[in-house]
Amino acid sequence: MAVRWLRLGTGLVLATYLVLHMLNLALGLLSFDAMEAFRTAVAVIWYHPLGTFLLYFSFLTHFLLALWSLYRRSNLRLKAWEATQLTLGLLILPLAAGHLIGVRLRAEMFNVAVTYPQVVAKYWLHPWTGWRQVLLVAIIWLHMTIGLHYWLRLKRWYPAALPYLYLAAALLPVLALLGLLRAGLTIAPSLASPEWVARLFAPFGSQDAVLAPLELWALAILAALMLATLAARHIRRSIRNQYGSFRLSLESGRRVTAPVGATMLEAIRGAGIPHASVCGGRGRCTTCRVRVGNGLEALPQPNETEKRALARIDAPGNVRLACQTRPRRDLSVVPLLPPTASAQTARRLGAVQGSEKTVTVMFLDLRGSTALGERLLPYDTVFVLNRFFAEMSAALKETGGHYAQFNGDGLMALYGLESGVERGCREALAGAAAMFRRLAALNETVAAEMGQSLRMGIGIHTGEAIVGTMGPPDAPTLTAVGDTVNVAARLEAETKTFNCPLVISQTTADGCGRDFSRYPRHSAALRGRSEPLPVYAIDDLEAFSPEAA
Repeated sequence: MAVRWLRLGTGLVLATYLVLHMLNLALGLLSFDAMEAFRTAVAVIWYHPLGTFLLYFSFLTHFLLALWSLYRRSNLRLKAWEATQLTLGLLILPLAAGHLIGVRLRAEMFNVAVTYPQVVAKYWLHPWTGWRQVLLVAIIWLHMTIGLHYWLRLKRWYPAALPYLYLAAALLPVLALLGLLRAGLTIAPSLASPEWVARLFAPFGSQDAVLAPLELWALAILAALMLATLAARHIRRSIRNQYGSFRLSLESGRRVTAPVGATMLEAIRGAGIPHASVCGGRGRCTTCRVRVGNGLEALPQPNETEKRALARIDAPGNVRLACQTRPRRDLSVVPLLPPTASAQTARRLGAVQGSEKTVTVMFLDLRGSTALGERLLPYDTVFVLNRFFAEMSAALKETGGHYAQFNGDGLMALYGLESGVERGCREALAGAAAMFRRLAALNETVAAEMGQSLRMGIGIHTGEAIVGTMGPPDAPTLTAVGDTVNVAARLEAETKTFNCPLVISQTTADGCGRDFSRYPRHSAALRGRSEPLPVYAIDDLEAFSPEAA
């Protein structure tokens, strides 16, 4: 937990420094005066003793944490984004050493403020130094944006803000490089005069003779640290081999062997088996969670990071995070999410883990799908059905529903997983209204081609159900089972009986807190139930538009 917050804290300090630095470079599009004015203002922060300490501490600590991450990994089978971020993180300090020594250390040792005309002139006179700085900016910016993205993507507000953040992430470095280019073109004519160049760099005197060896020493020390880390990994592997190994038995039938000290996630991925982990194995999400069978009692207790994550989803005692658990004995495990689980999955499943929950269940069925297949060619039938389900999926997304099940010509959706009973009931009704509205728009384009319009019926019921990840080991999905689900499915069939597009239960009507006296109320005799169920037959869905949810 401490390492996690240390990495995040130092990363945010460096991100702040970098963003301000980029803004400063972008002002080169205006003038050197604008660049110098901003530099002078920002120097108050970063040349203050506290700012200086935070900056140096963050640079060094972030680099050491990258080495620590490299050391701790039992293998180097990483996702592309993880490998990219780790590699870039290891390159930053070696590439930045010359700039930090030439600017920051010069100011500290000789009390000489390095100005932007001096920096830009040096880059123009020594192109390799300039291109190295451009490469450094690109590496730091890419490392920063990857880190921020994979940290923030678990936040609920992030998807809405993502387009604006993408724009800023793409625009700011381009403006900074253009500002640097513009400043270089401005100063280039003066560089033809040796006298002018001598006056520009006169404050430096013989300082470069002192600073140049320091850069070489810094690079040598950083290289030694990297080599020491690789050597330490080799030594650790040798020591672990002396303590034996453990074996994971997966429900798919695969068996994975790994040295004691490796996490379950490292063991599974090390064997080339895909396994979900949205946060990259840092314990920020719970997508890597597994259900442990045999061997549970021999596992070490969860650490603080794992405890917090498991508590968020109210996980039972036999559920553990694969990225945090380091077995010492053989055990059997079942992954609870598919390897393709995304950040959206992590956000949507946060509070659900095979538990009893009050939800609103919607069943939708497309009428006459068999006849549709007889009238159209197979390709055309698939095309129409894909368009239909694309519209229904969009309506679910628009109203906060969760797509839970597909059965060929219909679907099951869940509402209220996170928003509560009343909101879930309202959102389900809004979802039904959105679906029929989208169906009407779809019929305007496909009815002429098919010779008939698409029709559907929807049933909605609210009650207790077992909600959790279910299905085959390689592709589990979030769904629900129980009497509430059965009732919702039978209410959908009742739309034919009452000749209406939507039938909802009295429970759903009461749950949403609206007046349904204008709609016909019936007692539906449902198969498998001893007593009739009060329901409402609804043929006017305008009052349930998404805007009214």
